[in-house]
Amino acid sequence: MEVEKAVSKLTAVTFSTNYAKSFLSKQEMMQYRDFVKVAHNGMTEKTATGSEYLGWLDWPKYIKEEEIREIEDFAKSIQESSNVLVVIGIGGSYLGAKAIQEMLCSHFTALHEVKVIYAGHHLSGRYLTQLMNYLDGKDVFVNVISKSGTTTEPAVAFRLIRQYMEKRYGAEAAKRIVATTDAEKGALRTLSAEAGYQTFSIPDDIGGRYSVFTAVGLLPLATAGISIREFLNGAKQAMDDLSSSELEENTAYQYAAARQQLMAKGFSTEILASFEANMVYVHEWWKQLFGESEGKTGKGIFPASVIYPTDLHSMGQYIQDGRRLLFETILQFEENGDDLILEMEDDNRDGLNYLADKTFSTINRQSFDGVAFAHSDGGVPVLALRVGAYDAYHAGYLLYFFMKACAMSAYLSGVNPFDQPGVEAYKQNLYALLGKPGFEDRRKELEKRLYSNE
Repeated sequence: MEVEKAVSKLTAVTFSTNYAKSFLSKQEMMQYRDFVKVAHNGMTEKTATGSEYLGWLDWPKYIKEEEIREIEDFAKSIQESSNVLVVIGIGGSYLGAKAIQEMLCSHFTALHEVKVIYAGHHLSGRYLTQLMNYLDGKDVFVNVISKSGTTTEPAVAFRLIRQYMEKRYGAEAAKRIVATTDAEKGALRTLSAEAGYQTFSIPDDIGGRYSVFTAVGLLPLATAGISIREFLNGAKQAMDDLSSSELEENTAYQYAAARQQLMAKGFSTEILASFEANMVYVHEWWKQLFGESEGKTGKGIFPASVIYPTDLHSMGQYIQDGRRLLFETILQFEENGDDLILEMEDDNRDGLNYLADKTFSTINRQSFDGVAFAHSDGGVPVLALRVGAYDAYHAGYLLYFFMKACAMSAYLSGVNPFDQPGVEAYKQNLYALLGKPGFEDRRKELEKRLYSNE
């Protein structure tokens, strides 16, 4: 396909449909060309649906140097005064930072002696009890992240942890709490002003799931010891590489169009697959990005994920031989840094000498091709994303790639990528069932349904 030839100039992330040739065609792909151009122009000119939340498009390049330096300096002060940072947030307020932290930190050791941990992303009393026990005897800093400050899960966790900090540190507690929130309004902004917390602002025109390149993601990552400059540099390069309105020249748009083409053929579930165990939370971030951006008005591709080869021995059977409603997007890193060589053994009792002198990355790479061919032959279209290296720069590039592709894919399916009206339904019910003032009528209705024998 000519579409694929255009990706050779990109070294950070390349996109290929080589494993899906029997499912996708150039002619069908090019049917999206004019729609892509219209949507692209709408995004860049800020006239598209949801344009009030398109600030992320330019943010990696136009974030001010003074803000980057302020984040770096504050992260250093946390490192010097604490050995635990508790990040409180839910959804986009924590997933981006958690994803990159998990991706780039060692499985067994941290990049910095400050341990960055997370709260407020669920309502588990068991988790919070264990967290509070863990904090005893440690020097603790808290970063609470919320535009409003009233979202139930992080608000409840913050009240608990704030009370703990105030009892433990007294007046000094305010110096150990930093709020990342709306620049001017909201309960958390008001509380921060009253208590004297240091604050970082979330831009008004950037929504939670697109906020990883703001202070929302950058402060926890800098505290964890990750180079936020390299992370931003990768995103800046992606901005340049993915700036064309032409489908033939923009790999993010090719990925978006391929997804929509497969959806039109009945492949309604996308599985993101990686061959690195540290990628689990990148998958979680990706699932929120695409699920919350596209899943509206009865539309959208359902996002799921697996880690190979682990999940080949659990989900692999279904993917290979189950219902043919799946397609895969498989990530592969060309260079992953750490590596080992399998050595020869004289007796060869395990029969593995045929792998002698091969690196584990080579074996992993062959696993990628073996899986891609097997699943494609079994009726599963496979899209391939090859990432140049496993580092902060390429992580920034990859996340921006996904954000650009997601926005385009949502526009191609006819939905606003930046709202989430369906999320409000459960919130309203939760408020009612917990007895929040103003929700009495809804509570009566829900209790009637809950305890009815009909």
